[in-house]
Amino acid sequence: MSSNSKSDKGFIVLMGSGELTSTMVEVHKDVISKIGGEKRAFFLDTPAGFQLNADELSQRAGEYFRKNIQHPMSTVSFKSKDIPPFEAEKAFAFLRQADYVLVGPGSPTYAVQQWLDTPVPDLLTDRIEKGACFTAASAAALTVGRFTLPVYEIYKVGQEVHWVEGMDILGRFGFSLVVIPHWNNAEGGTHDTRCCFIGEQRFRILESQLPDDVGVLGLDEHTACIMDLKRNEAEIRGIGSVTVRLGNAEKVFSTGKRFSLDVLRGLGMEKSDNEKGTTLSVPEASQTSGEGQFWDKVHDIEKIFHENLEDEPGKATNAILELDRTIWQARQDMENAEFITQSRDTLRELIVLLGTRLSSLPKSREACLTPLVQELLALREQFRSNKLWKEADAVRDSLRRAGISVEDTDSGSRWRLGLCE
Repeated sequence: MSSNSKSDKGFIVLMGSGELTSTMVEVHKDVISKIGGEKRAFFLDTPAGFQLNADELSQRAGEYFRKNIQHPMSTVSFKSKDIPPFEAEKAFAFLRQADYVLVGPGSPTYAVQQWLDTPVPDLLTDRIEKGACFTAASAAALTVGRFTLPVYEIYKVGQEVHWVEGMDILGRFGFSLVVIPHWNNAEGGTHDTRCCFIGEQRFRILESQLPDDVGVLGLDEHTACIMDLKRNEAEIRGIGSVTVRLGNAEKVFSTGKRFSLDVLRGLGMEKSDNEKGTTLSVPEASQTSGEGQFWDKVHDIEKIFHENLEDEPGKATNAILELDRTIWQARQDMENAEFITQSRDTLRELIVLLGTRLSSLPKSREACLTPLVQELLALREQFRSNKLWKEADAVRDSLRRAGISVEDTDSGSRWRLGLCE
């Protein structure tokens, strides 16, 4: 990773997740306050351009900025390189005047396919060089390095581990890196979903496929790495850490740390300590937030449900209601849309399990008691056949005390359930 001689003036902000949650509010605010120009902010919708809810995501980003950042944000709509020429030129015109560009969820490989061989990479680079900020979060963060991790193709489709070409915005500023968001993901529960859902074992294979001069920048969820190119300094914000790996060397920078960008260019990586950097004064809201604990709460509720499903169905039902309330509150708090979708899947799964459990139960008290009462009546009939009247009466009296009356008819004994405490 060689150094860069350009006179860099702007910012590149990389987020592991949570770009539209409370954990990143102070990050957006602080960077916007530092950039020059008219502070024109835009949301670029390409990564989710193939999704039916792409416009909804863009609208949500605008609402988030208006409500939480107190700053207007418009949309640069470039859903595909195949959009009409006029629409494409309009998108390029917006990017040419942007002071703050945010890109987030969707498919990293789709985004790269749409951006390569278009003016988009050059436009973003030009704006960064002129003092603007480019913020890439979650899926978009995967696109900015030398190579891109095809998460969906590997994790969901089952393709062999491999890299695809990246947009390499970072390479234009002297950083030979691949960027991996969701570095500390733990949604898998019983299986490893670290390293952006791929898992540590498979990621080690991917890492071995990288050229020797390409490093790894791992971003924990709800964590940002703010790259101040003018000052040649990086700052970590949020609730997690940032991991830098090159060859056998590794450095971990926790929230509140700052360090020279030369580290991301591979300089000084032979030092193995993980405490490099000085502590900044970070606003409390950026260090601790309920948003960062969203999945912990979902998993705790899920655990309560399973522990009580068999013996305490009321508590299991309460757990479902609590999960519904948690999801509703998370949406009000602008939690990550992907998390909301996944938690709703969990809610539906718990409802199905509860329904399955209820359907396996007897339909009534009579249905529940029938096997036992029939056995007792058969025993009573055997006593009567052997003229053991005392024993037969004892069985009938026991059933009566339990709220079950027995009537002897020509066709046999019949029973019905009366009042029973």
